[in-house]
Amino acid sequence: MKIVVIGGSGLIGSKTVNQLRQHGHDVVAASPSTGVNTVTGEGLAEAFAGADVVIDVVNSPSFESTVAHTFFEAAGRNIFAAEKAAGVKHHVALSVVGTERLLEFGYFGAKLLQERLIRESGQPYTLVRATQFFEFVGGIAQEATQGQTVRVSPARIQPMAAEDVARFVAGAALGEPTNGMFEIAGPDSFQLDHLVRKYLTAKGDTKEVVTDPDARYFGIRLDDRSLTPDSGARIGAITFDRWLADQAAAAAA
Repeated sequence: MKIVVIGGSGLIGSKTVNQLRQHGHDVVAASPSTGVNTVTGEGLAEAFAGADVVIDVVNSPSFESTVAHTFFEAAGRNIFAAEKAAGVKHHVALSVVGTERLLEFGYFGAKLLQERLIRESGQPYTLVRATQFFEFVGGIAQEATQGQTVRVSPARIQPMAAEDVARFVAGAALGEPTNGMFEIAGPDSFQLDHLVRKYLTAKGDTKEVVTDPDARYFGIRLDDRSLTPDSGARIGAITFDRWLADQAAAAAA
């Protein structure tokens, strides 16, 4: 099976490419560095020629609302035109759990636009909505830092490892289109402040983590439903403790 991974050099894309290649599939890692630009349409026809499935895990170059909306609209228009011309049978895209609950941050409005364009494209599709990645916890802590204090909401979060995200995305690509969406999440639920505290401790960072129900998450006021999946979510295998241990081992190698 020929599978094109748009964003194939990124965090999730590169892991998805590796997993699919290990299973013997012909995988094209498409990105601007390989001559494929979804915003301009450059290289899409060549990359999609003979493809059975296209996986889209590429992200906007900016979280700013206008930039993200423009990106997803242009990329969607070009991708779907190229898929139809090439006879692609299945479009798989990665999105975010709780997107409709996070609209205080304009980027998530752009993700909703991306999802709508996929549903209206006429292409057979599967949407995979993931919770936040373990790999992003450091960025969450940094965004919440003022001096030596990290002010974080105690709202619940159920993050997951990028490796598990890639496994679910690859699995969706190898299955039939659902013309619908399913959610994926990590095996454990945490309060966000506890998660950040545990991460910083593991990294030897001595900043003080302050629990603050009014603290914003990238400008968003959180509650326990903001970042957590519904009860039917598919659950990853890698725990946060295992991920931290793997990170430590990799750093020591």
